[in-house]
Amino acid sequence: MIDLAIWNLSIPVGIAAATIDTPKLVGGYQDGYFRSGDTLFFWAPVTGSRTDNAKFPRTELRETYANGTVHNWTYSDADNFLRAALTVDQVPSTGKIVIGQIHAYGSTEPLLKLEYQYKEKTKTGNLVVKYRSTPTSEPEVIQVATGVLLKQRFTYTIHLTQAGNLTVNAYDMQWGAKLDLSWKGKPLYFKAGVYTQDNAGYATEGGAATFYKLVATHDKKA
Repeated sequence: MIDLAIWNLSIPVGIAAATIDTPKLVGGYQDGYFRSGDTLFFWAPVTGSRTDNAKFPRTELRETYANGTVHNWTYSDADNFLRAALTVDQVPSTGKIVIGQIHAYGSTEPLLKLEYQYKEKTKTGNLVVKYRSTPTSEPEVIQVATGVLLKQRFTYTIHLTQAGNLTVNAYDMQWGAKLDLSWKGKPLYFKAGVYTQDNAGYATEGGAATFYKLVATHDKKA
């Protein structure tokens, strides 16, 4: 079983997308967008509603404490890891879904997105990092891995150290950067699931993924 006691869930229903709180999630919440058990299944159709200030629909987990209050952290307080094993099962017509993030609290723009980008020509996907070197900069786009098939299981690890060293290991490839000091003290949090990068088409179009492992940890040094 994947531990859901450190997450809440955004689902693309309602005038503004709904949030399922942590206790309800732990209690076994499931619907057409999310199923839990030995694995986690996420589905976000292009026709789904969106969270405030978002262009696209998502079915996505966000870090919390067990009582449901949001969990934000500063990178210098711990060694911060987001580890996942998953398959991307479906993509929208753009071919793009975000499968993991480090978001910045109070901002509409994350520090980092890990995105799966399917290419119809090759029938495979690339894993791409979109990274903002400072809180106000435009994102850099870095291709980390290629050749990932739909429904092919792969892993990723996002690691941000107390010293501000950021690495992404995905599909046995690695990318890294050193955070600018302007990020120090900024409250951050992990997100994971399916953030569909498309908002046009039929209700059968969208992004779907199955997670076989999902763990977020913050290891404080003695």
